[in-house]
Amino acid sequence: MDDEKRTQTSPKQGLSGADFAGLGLQFAFAIVAFLFVGQWIDKRVGTDGIFTIAGVFVGAGGAFYSMYRKVSAAQKKDDEERKARR
Repeated sequence: MDDEKRTQTSPKQGLSGADFAGLGLQFAFAIVAFLFVGQWIDKRVGTDGIFTIAGVFVGAGGAFYSMYRKVSAAQKKDDEERKARR
């Protein structure tokens, strides 16, 4: 009987706290990954950190855009569900 309760999904289909924590980890991973890519390019080309800085900004910009899209989609879905309940 307890197993049946555990396998049931919740009626709410929005983003959970774990999804938002995952967004934070994704954001951090993108910045760190592009940081290392920038450092690698700097070593190959022989520059003094320009690609490292660019990599951090590219990673942060891409991660922010991805986070914005996911949160906006969740907000839109939540708004539609609230309108449907009225």
